[in-house]
Amino acid sequence: MNIEEQKIRNKAELWLASDFDEETRKGVQALIDGDPKELSECFYRDLEFGTGGLRGLMGVGTNRMNKYTVGMATQGLANYIRRQFPDDVDSAVAVSYDCRNNSRFFAEVTAGVLAANGIKVYLFDALRPTPELSFAVRHFRCRAGVMVTASHNPKEYNGYKAYWDDGAQVTEPHDVNIIDEVGKIKSISEVKFSGNENLITVIGKEIDELYLDSLATLSISSEVIARQSDIKIVYSPLHGCGVRLVPDFLERMGFKQVIHVPEQDVNDGNFPTVISPNPEESSALKMALDKAEAEGADLVMATDPDADRVGIAVRNSDGHLQLLNGNQTAALITYYILSNRQEKGQLLPTDYIAKTIVTTELLSVIASHYSLECFDVLTGFKYIGEIIRKNEADRRFICGGEESYGFLVGDYVRDKDAVVSCGIIAETAAWAKDQGKSLYDLLIEIYIKFGLYSEKLLSVTKKGKEGAEEIKAMMKSFRENPPSKLDGSAIVAISDYLIGESVDMTYNQRIPIDSPRSDVLQFFTADGSVISMRPSGTEPKIKFYFGMRGKLSSKDDYQKEIQALDEKYERIKKDLLG
Repeated sequence: MNIEEQKIRNKAELWLASDFDEETRKGVQALIDGDPKELSECFYRDLEFGTGGLRGLMGVGTNRMNKYTVGMATQGLANYIRRQFPDDVDSAVAVSYDCRNNSRFFAEVTAGVLAANGIKVYLFDALRPTPELSFAVRHFRCRAGVMVTASHNPKEYNGYKAYWDDGAQVTEPHDVNIIDEVGKIKSISEVKFSGNENLITVIGKEIDELYLDSLATLSISSEVIARQSDIKIVYSPLHGCGVRLVPDFLERMGFKQVIHVPEQDVNDGNFPTVISPNPEESSALKMALDKAEAEGADLVMATDPDADRVGIAVRNSDGHLQLLNGNQTAALITYYILSNRQEKGQLLPTDYIAKTIVTTELLSVIASHYSLECFDVLTGFKYIGEIIRKNEADRRFICGGEESYGFLVGDYVRDKDAVVSCGIIAETAAWAKDQGKSLYDLLIEIYIKFGLYSEKLLSVTKKGKEGAEEIKAMMKSFRENPPSKLDGSAIVAISDYLIGESVDMTYNQRIPIDSPRSDVLQFFTADGSVISMRPSGTEPKIKFYFGMRGKLSSKDDYQKEIQALDEKYERIKKDLLG
């Protein structure tokens, strides 16, 4: 046994103490006795409480999601709240959770630790969408919020997202300060797991009503919905918590034919009908697509387990159902909202939209057409939430999104919201149909008007400790040896968000980037392509984002032009990765 293996074993043996429950002790002992590789994976590091909270595999050990890692994270959060607001005896935190295995248990652990530290807790009576947690934080004027979810990760995962008093995920300085507080918890004996249960208030249906009533005010064209109320919509929650609110919201807006996928209405953390509950993956929508074909539906929508992201399918020019990506859906919603608000005289010069730096530039072009500013922020919806907070005193946020299928309309919520997105997507479909068009027709019109944009995402998975080191080496190599050209087009600029600097290669100028530091690198080519890369903050992956730009003069040319951009992507990918 080498020194590193001995350190891991010593660390694991600490979990055999009486501070840990019997089931945990048995699990750790089994690893010590028989599975050194898994023992290493479970204990070689502490599960990182990052800027977005926790996310990891469930199981015993310091590198797993379990009662003790959740408890230590919550104790750190409680300590930070107490230090920030030492005189506030009424500090409160809202807590919600999704359908995942152990989500309810982890939410109760979280609530128990907070209450034991004298902090009031508003705990939902059953699973609820992430955006409703954001809404509840602001409604109850909480100091913070916690959502137990691992979003679209495989069933073996769970997670813990921390929110601040504006209803957005924590950003600087609170994120790093909370991380520091969590890091100070060195022993499980420092965690207060129980006490003061009378500080926990259970909430439920009354918040649902307030939340949905608020979202309903964001509808723009009720008269159009009235005329097209029979549009057929198939909706699936992919076994998640969207089933509790999305159909209700669609019906509240006036849509009369919301068709369910009964097998996927069942809340189940094992996600029995899908390989992955990720609406970005076509296989996740198969049952909904089959249902739509059988019913002759116009629109398919599916939300992820915590109902903050949505994937859609629409009828193309041949009448077949076609999946759209997150960039395309965001462009449709943005164009619908801005064009209709302008027509109704509801746009102000101080209005704005927002997107992440890896999201299609088409959103910026649409905003510019309507004389609105589009803020570009780091990947992660919390940065859109941060922009909303900075501007809420004198400017109005209209909408914003990210390529990974997250979108937000209005500012009742400060995180991506698939509930309101589903409603506005359906309204956009009704508006198109009122003009004799499909959403697909509308998308082609947008491309003709503003330019053809095509984006691709490539995720490279590198598991375990060795994988993390390999990803780190890949980013180091790209920084130290960047390509000079891609697909024959010169690299004209490189933006490195880790050092906060953009380099103009043409004029050899170095320009500071006004943004928090992040491990993101972007290459810009002379012909308008943008290639971004970053390690995932929540999964063992490195992600590459490819954005290509072209022109489209007519609907008949769409397939030819999009194929040309697809071929361009393949050439760029080969140049970059071999």
